[in-house]
Amino acid sequence: MSSADDRGNVNGRAGRRNGGTTVKEFIQKVQSCQPSLNDSLEGEIQAFLFKEDLLHTYDDLTKVNPVTPTTVLKCLQARYNVRVFYTHAGCTLVALNPFQPIPDLYSLDVMKEYHCAPQPQEFKPHIFIVAEEAYRNVQSQLAPVNQSLVVSGESGAGKTWTSRCLMKYYATVAASSSLVKSQDTVERIERRVLDSNPIMEAFGNACTLRNNNSSRFGKYIQLQLDRFQLLVGASVQTYLLEKTRVACQPANERNFHIFYQMMKGATEEQRKEWKMPHEQHFMWLPNAEKTIEEDCFHETLKAMIHLGINTERQRQIFQVLAGILQLGNVNFSSLTDESKPCDLEEQSKDFLQRAAELLCVPADELHTCLRVMTLKAGKQSVLKPCTQAECSMRRDCLAKVIYAQLFEWLVTLINNSICADSSTWCNFIGVLDVYGFECFQVNNLEQLCINYANEKLQQHFVAHYLRAQQDEYVSEGLQWSFVKYQDNQSCLDLIEGSPISVFSLLNEESRLNRASDAKTLRVRLEKELSDNANISWDKFSKVPHFTVAHYAGKVSYQIQGMVEKNKDPVPPELISLLQKSNNSLLHQLFTDKETEIPTTKGLSKVTVVSKFKNSLERLMMILHSTTPHYTRCIKPNPDCQPLTFKKEEVIMQLEACGIVETIHISAAVLTHLALFSQLDLLEEQRKKIQSQCAFTIQCCWLRYQRCRRHALVRSWLVRKQVQRWNRAAAVIQNTWRKWRVRFGKNMYHVLCFPPHSSTEQRRNSQIDILMWWPMGLALASAPSITMSLTATGFQKVMSVMASLNLPSRRGEYKVKTNQCTQELASIRAQPKGSVKLHCQRSPLLYADRQPDLKREVTGFNEILLEKTLHSTIYKTCALFP
Repeated sequence: MSSADDRGNVNGRAGRRNGGTTVKEFIQKVQSCQPSLNDSLEGEIQAFLFKEDLLHTYDDLTKVNPVTPTTVLKCLQARYNVRVFYTHAGCTLVALNPFQPIPDLYSLDVMKEYHCAPQPQEFKPHIFIVAEEAYRNVQSQLAPVNQSLVVSGESGAGKTWTSRCLMKYYATVAASSSLVKSQDTVERIERRVLDSNPIMEAFGNACTLRNNNSSRFGKYIQLQLDRFQLLVGASVQTYLLEKTRVACQPANERNFHIFYQMMKGATEEQRKEWKMPHEQHFMWLPNAEKTIEEDCFHETLKAMIHLGINTERQRQIFQVLAGILQLGNVNFSSLTDESKPCDLEEQSKDFLQRAAELLCVPADELHTCLRVMTLKAGKQSVLKPCTQAECSMRRDCLAKVIYAQLFEWLVTLINNSICADSSTWCNFIGVLDVYGFECFQVNNLEQLCINYANEKLQQHFVAHYLRAQQDEYVSEGLQWSFVKYQDNQSCLDLIEGSPISVFSLLNEESRLNRASDAKTLRVRLEKELSDNANISWDKFSKVPHFTVAHYAGKVSYQIQGMVEKNKDPVPPELISLLQKSNNSLLHQLFTDKETEIPTTKGLSKVTVVSKFKNSLERLMMILHSTTPHYTRCIKPNPDCQPLTFKKEEVIMQLEACGIVETIHISAAVLTHLALFSQLDLLEEQRKKIQSQCAFTIQCCWLRYQRCRRHALVRSWLVRKQVQRWNRAAAVIQNTWRKWRVRFGKNMYHVLCFPPHSSTEQRRNSQIDILMWWPMGLALASAPSITMSLTATGFQKVMSVMASLNLPSRRGEYKVKTNQCTQELASIRAQPKGSVKLHCQRSPLLYADRQPDLKREVTGFNEILLEKTLHSTIYKTCALFP
């Protein structure tokens, strides 16, 4: 296990920029190139830093005044010293890696606290605030609905851990409101999504100088949500696996985790099956004695079971991996006769035999494929012995292609296990975890592609926030002093531009059917790209290289071997051999993917650079179509020491990723908001008054509508009642006419009394009525009439009662006084059958009068109106003309 001092020394050499300048010298040079701080600004800085006890209270760096690299650095250091690792920087969250477990910071209770908070922004800065903001954006369904969480930073800054926390958060909160009947399904999906992490990290991560769990590939994880914002699935997209690490590990670094997990976690039975005795040493497993947290074989096996990889398939996977390790111990002796193939070293013969048995291929054919190449000359095949270097290259190529195909198969299997049907999800939250910016002692094609990806992400950040915000202020006519920021478009033009760029020249050289020459490529690069200020050359260096000025610093790339890596050819005889394997998994990998694997026969079809560029462009299209959320992970010290803060290391990362510029712009926005705060208050009062006026108008309008509606309903009811009266009157008229035609003048005989006749005279008078039913009509037609009736006989009594709707009892009849409710002025019944009536005038003469809806009328009196015209004239009149 390498010591901390060794790692520090190596990292110090790896951290050099532009021909030997150390990080510290680089920082001093950057600070010297900046405009020197004048006395007043220096005084403000000193005054701010004088309040040292308050520096840790600044949870948002936009509150720092003045905003300088020094003040920002001091605030972050003060917060780090009190174990506060998250700080807002405008639209960005800055996360400092503590390099030690902080379990209480990411517990389930903390997740629920941020998820259930009405305003999570009022809480302490945390990665869960970013996660919850993205989740609530999806819930609000405001375009663009889909979200992307971009986690960036150098290797070892904590990107993988941050991505793991984000996935755990969404798997928790997006399933917390699920229905009981679907709880088992949701938990199974959540478990599978989370279990994809251990497998991806075991097969895609490795221990490097700067990070014990460095991602050696990029991944974009889409967490799929249904219309209720519940987690229903996920998908994983990967970018540029560093497969060269299988066969070539940089100094003091390790191979992928899975190999060490097998070595340290296998049972005796598994070791026997994999032909891995304890005493055996593997060339491709350096630093095997170093133990890290990720060397957990049991967790990987448990995750495989949850994802549906059965025991037999697991056995096949580990046999293939064991076969790769055995290939690493196969070495070839130098040639004495170039016309004959290279011989194996004596101790390598046993390793070759073991590799053949584990890969389930014939040992003699494997031996031949590694030592002899097949050349096509027209329709004929020519066998050519390989040199020692060519044999080693073919051996490495075999191991890399097997591991790459196995990794791709695992990603496909994971997607098939956790991806939901397209009809069940409608939105997603993406988590992007890519390799950080890299600069080592020797940098080749892998570092060029990795740093190119970081350049693209930096451009996305600049375009989305820095440039977009300032352009918006200008378009709105606000007084704005532009904040300078580093635009890396010229660097991207150098790497990927058209028609001439580093990538285009590299692809052209790779497609030529000739051996690559590093010096020739360097001369061509210098000739074609000398006008670009972002590329330079050290003319005194004996090693062909070129230096690119990235946004994070200058990096020198070694040209030797870059063309061959870009070609990445696989000899066709190796593919044919693997297709004959009796291992069903290995056979499937190379049968299904035969057309996708580049061979020496099809070099011009695809290159590593073109494939990576296309996949990265698809990723950027996804990012541009979503709402991004930025988290900048900062590595506080190069040695991964817990709670150790190195200023030089941190300030370099802050300036490289544009944190200071971000704070400047965000702080300027807050300043403009403060200047217009009074106007905002007046505008708020104006809106309140407008709201009150609008409320009053609404009340008046609703009252008017209700009154109008009531009047219309009342008018409709009146019309309906008048229509009913008209129908009743028509029935009465028709009946009356029939009676008049039938009986003529003999129908009734009325005795008219003088106005001053006595009561006794009226009582003794009689009215002879032949039939009594129409009597009520005669009574009702008179304006005011007083009559005495003598009813004799049962039939006449019943006729009177029927015509007047009188209540009756056995053996007698009785008329109640109901002048108030039934509109009859007076009705009195005499004990001997004499009836005295006092009636109102007929309603038929006043049919257009409005009735009183509050009165209750029944029977014959429904046609009587409230107005009574009294008269002293006693008369007999016909109801109708």
